[in-house]
Amino acid sequence: MRRRDFITFVGSAAAWPLAVVAQPVKLQRIAVLMPFDRTDPQYTERIVAFVQGLQSVGLADGKNVRIEYRATGNPDELRQYAAELITLKPDVILATGVSTVVPLQQATSNVPIVFTVVPDPVGAGIVDSLAHPGGNTTGFSTFEYSLSGKWAELLKEIAPNVSRVAVLRNPAISAGIGQFAAIQSVATSLRLELTPMNVRDASEIEKSISTFAHSPNGGLIVTGSALVASHRDFAGQTHCAVQVAGGLL
Repeated sequence: MRRRDFITFVGSAAAWPLAVVAQPVKLQRIAVLMPFDRTDPQYTERIVAFVQGLQSVGLADGKNVRIEYRATGNPDELRQYAAELITLKPDVILATGVSTVVPLQQATSNVPIVFTVVPDPVGAGIVDSLAHPGGNTTGFSTFEYSLSGKWAELLKEIAPNVSRVAVLRNPAISAGIGQFAAIQSVATSLRLELTPMNVRDASEIEKSISTFAHSPNGGLIVTGSALVASHRDFAGQTHCAVQVAGGLL
């Protein structure tokens, strides 16, 4: 190699690190979709826990990842946000509950989706099986249905005089049906008369439970769903009213 060529080569090599540093760093993009209003304390708690989890493995928003948050308790807006997040081309999506996973799956079959708080992912058609989810979706199941029967047993243990139980559920999802079936399987042995309450909004919750509370010895079991979670404070207040009407407090 001639001297002039060698100097040119060394000069170019010396500039390589500077060129590399000057290149913009592409941040991995994480999308988050939750079925809560942003003013909901549960939304804040979940986001804080998620951010802390990322930090524990060395990831920070704006530093080496970019996080896009979307949250609403409105089903129509959830579908809109799901489509919107996909257009941002995220590397992975965190979804909470069936109501967020379904519209995301409808919007993409390629972007990985990790879900939380889904009682029955197989029954809901989100995954093929727990052992082999298949597709682009995986995550964490909340609990198995048999635990729902324990709620009735605990209610009877806490308040032995209970003979009537209202079960608040969302019949539009498989979890609402499955949880009620598990409670129903132990109701006879506990001498409990069950009343399923199919709810879709806050006004329906108020009307159903207020009517139920007119008779004595009543209790309430609130099953898990995004709908119930978004109205949990209201349901909790109404729950106390049912207990008082039933002479349990």
